[in-house]
Amino acid sequence: MINLINNIKSRIKKTAASCGRDHESIRLVAVSKTKPAHMVEEAIKAGAKNLGENYIQEADKKISSLSQYDVSWHFIGHLQSNKAKYAVRLFDLIHTVGTMKLAREIDKHARKINKIQNILIQVNIGKETLKSGVDEKDAENLIKEISPLRNLSIKGLMAIPPYSDDPEKTRPYFKALFDLKTLINKKAIPNVSLNELSMGMTNDYTIAVEEGSTLVRVGTAIFGKRN
Repeated sequence: MINLINNIKSRIKKTAASCGRDHESIRLVAVSKTKPAHMVEEAIKAGAKNLGENYIQEADKKISSLSQYDVSWHFIGHLQSNKAKYAVRLFDLIHTVGTMKLAREIDKHARKINKIQNILIQVNIGKETLKSGVDEKDAENLIKEISPLRNLSIKGLMAIPPYSDDPEKTRPYFKALFDLKTLINKKAIPNVSLNELSMGMTNDYTIAVEEGSTLVRVGTAIFGKRN
């Protein structure tokens, strides 16, 4: 696994250099959904510092069994409001906040444990009916609405573009998310500074890096196909 992770980090570094970016500004999130804790531990020992999980119950067991490791846990799946209290307890960064209802629930539970919960706003960049996230045109208003919540810190945007066998076809969606981040930052919304862009997966992460991604979510290339 160390060779797989080093290969991905090397590709990120080369891609960043080719487009004039500092590779240190880009983090690899190793997506360990459906994989057992011993495989995640192997990834950590191979240099994975950020771990991505999709399911609360599964993540809870892994995080407690791997608590001796100094790593950052990211929630990247669809989060139901009734699971917000668990997500707040378990995760350093929640990537998938797309509604005010969910934001309020996360804020409420973060306040109970005196935590400032870092979040990303999920944007449905491809306007797909089966995907979660706020519509691109409504993202700014949602961020303005969330920004006064004291126990939330909006760190950036996240998107999952429509899948294509041709990774190049994801580029316009990545570019659109970068442009949206730039536009919203220009509005200088109080308490909001969008620095993170969570975009890019196994098949298209180098293109995402070229278009400004700071968090690439790679699972299959590290752990193999999901169980």
